Amino acid sequence: MSQSDPTAAPARAETLSPQQWRSGIAAWLGWLFDGLDMHLYTLVAASFVAQLVSVDNPGDPIVKQYSSWIQAAFLIGWALGGGFFGRLGDKLGRSKALSLTILTYALFTGLSFFCQTWWQLLICRFLAALGIGGEWAVGASLLSETWPKRWRPWIAGVLQTGVNIGVLLACLAVYLIADLPAFLKGNLSAGMWDALPQGLKDGHFERYVFLVGVLPAFLVFWIRRHVPEPEEWHKARVGAVAPRLTDLFRPPVSKNTWLVIGVCAFSLTGWWAFMFWHPQHLRALPELAGWTAPEKQKLVSKAFFIVIAVSIVGNFFASFLAQKLGYRKSIGILFTLFIAAFAGAFAVPRTHEELLWWLPLIGFCSGVFGLFTMYLPPLFPTLLRTTGAGFCYNIGRIFAAFGTVFFGLYAGVTDLRVALLVVGLLFIPALAFAFFLPEPGDGD
Repeated sequence: MSQSDPTAAPARAETLSPQQWRSGIAAWLGWLFDGLDMHLYTLVAASFVAQLVSVDNPGDPIVKQYSSWIQAAFLIGWALGGGFFGRLGDKLGRSKALSLTILTYALFTGLSFFCQTWWQLLICRFLAALGIGGEWAVGASLLSETWPKRWRPWIAGVLQTGVNIGVLLACLAVYLIADLPAFLKGNLSAGMWDALPQGLKDGHFERYVFLVGVLPAFLVFWIRRHVPEPEEWHKARVGAVAPRLTDLFRPPVSKNTWLVIGVCAFSLTGWWAFMFWHPQHLRALPELAGWTAPEKQKLVSKAFFIVIAVSIVGNFFASFLAQKLGYRKSIGILFTLFIAAFAGAFAVPRTHEELLWWLPLIGFCSGVFGLFTMYLPPLFPTLLRTTGAGFCYNIGRIFAAFGTVFFGLYAGVTDLRVALLVVGLLFIPALAFAFFLPEPGDGD
């Protein structure tokens, strides 16, 4: 157990040390920019890919096919990044690895601006995802080793809120940039307007949103100067033989490894298929057939904003449940709510006004993923912590990648509503695996 885990100490802000505050701020900001960079593409996927493949209709099957492959590459990169940077976090230290992850996703999100083909965008999203996946494992382990145990359910909610706020900032950025061509046309002289790229003059604003993703790079300078490595990590390295990745699949760790993989594989596939395809479902509603592209984009951004705003409430509801009932029961309750929310949203055709009431309920349930941040790392030994948490959590991204492609191809021949209804059923096996998860301190 961490030297900073005085379970008898009250959970008051004045009991926290400067190091704990700095590590918390670094992890929270890293997660905020995670949310920003990961969802910039999700919000503009259909229209941007349509430009790259020279198709006028973002609903064209070829756009759905390529955009789903790009999202799949992102999720696979996320999984590999969790394992790769998780290993670096165990070997080099949490603070150093955290800095490397942030630089990676900031650089390649920014480079997406220059993409001219769909496969170039696929490569940039894959490489950006390496950093985003790694940041989760490193940041979660950093806090589990520096913050008191009593704070963990609440710091999990706060961390996940960082992701949510990052997504809200992505929604805001896309919402504002959607009006950029009209703003420039109304405020620039004729000569300056003529000098702009033709794509921007034609209303194609999508690639400009990726420039926002460069901002996280500036956080690295502060982290390297102010966030030291955890004392627990230093102590664990003294005279210890570094464990291997294969030790995750040997007793006594192997049971937790397989359970976490099962929970994450099914639940993350369900969540990411929902996050990627519900905007496309909104755009494809028959009642929106006469809407312009900017009008549809604003609706999608509005829906995303509401879903994520409600998710913040869900984070703290999940923290409250974990404080009262424990992690395992809380995860089970929220997975059950997920199943019910998907059924309510997609069991019957609904208008966009109705969906704006149902989709936030699904977002509320996503608070369960915030619990994973403080729950999963302590299930693994210190020198396998970022490796284990990163590998097992992010291996679910590989399954989610295949799920995204599958539902993308499936959507080409049938209703996205039905595909999203099937997505909700994935939380049933996730619930079954969660039943066997241990509580910290009773078998981990």
